Amino acid sequence: MSDDSHNLPELSRRQEEILSAIIRAYSEKAEAVSSKYIVETYGLDVSSATVRNEMARLEEMGYLSAPHTSAGRVPTTKGYRYFVRGLLNDKSALSPDEQSYLARRFQELPVVLEMALHQAASLLARSAATASLITAPSADRSRFKHLELIAIEGRLALMVLVLQGGIVHQRMLTLASAVPQAQLSEAADRINAIGADLGAAQLRVKARSMGELEREVMEIAADLLDRSPSQAARALYQDGLSEIIHTFPDSEGAQQAVRIYEERALLDMLLNDILADFDDVRVIIAGDDKWSEISRLGIIISRYGVPGRMSGALGVLGPTHLDYGRAIRSVRQVSSLMTDRLHELYSDESDEHNAS
Repeated sequence: MSDDSHNLPELSRRQEEILSAIIRAYSEKAEAVSSKYIVETYGLDVSSATVRNEMARLEEMGYLSAPHTSAGRVPTTKGYRYFVRGLLNDKSALSPDEQSYLARRFQELPVVLEMALHQAASLLARSAATASLITAPSADRSRFKHLELIAIEGRLALMVLVLQGGIVHQRMLTLASAVPQAQLSEAADRINAIGADLGAAQLRVKARSMGELEREVMEIAADLLDRSPSQAARALYQDGLSEIIHTFPDSEGAQQAVRIYEERALLDMLLNDILADFDDVRVIIAGDDKWSEISRLGIIISRYGVPGRMSGALGVLGPTHLDYGRAIRSVRQVSSLMTDRLHELYSDESDEHNAS
């Protein structure tokens, strides 16, 4: 969320209660909220006149606005930011029943990662009651997975290098002398046995104790690791947009939501910026006065994965009047479940490698 949210003037407890009630009411029906509705619906122990006075004060401070056609008030971007600031400090979770349901459904997800991500996006959209997105996990840093050496002709050999995250490099090698395929395969097996999950620097250290052929191949592999992008192109999985598209108050907001999914360059730019330096959820309201491309959206994003190894992003989006409390709790819960799932998958792969 915008750094400006931390500089907002503090409200009295009564003003916070009224602002919170108006935001919750507006999230439910997207209509201007009256003082009478607030008193009757949320059981505030004050009169309608007192609520009207406080609403007028909140309007003067920029937290509410009054549509010309209504006597009620609607939250402003500033009001949402004040409200969400409190939610980010509140670590309350989904109800125990909702947590149990999600945990059970995640245990039932398919082993195939692509299918699991499709279903996880659907579960997140249903839990948050808005549109969801999940990017496939990829390597946080370029790491060796395995390689193959294939004899071509004479002194020529093809090296096929596969990195964690799926990036593949092919390189033609000119060896000092012709090497038969059986010897190349044995060299590749030795390299794979000690090189799995190593970075470039670690691979070079291991190469010092290897034979001439393996050392030469490992130095080339390390050079490719150094030059490789840290992450492969991420597949995107999403759900729920068609169900909430009618909740946008204008066509521009709906168009911005569609662009998030269709224009990957825009989404990648946002994720690279939003995910650069945080550990918990990040809330973007009306573009945080920074991104005009999402000025009509509320977005909640989090990271999931195995720190330093594999990670992805997940989140939800909708109109700025979406239910931020439910959205934040849902994103936190699903992020935790996705992280657990990736730990399980990663541990399984590591166990298989160690066993071999």
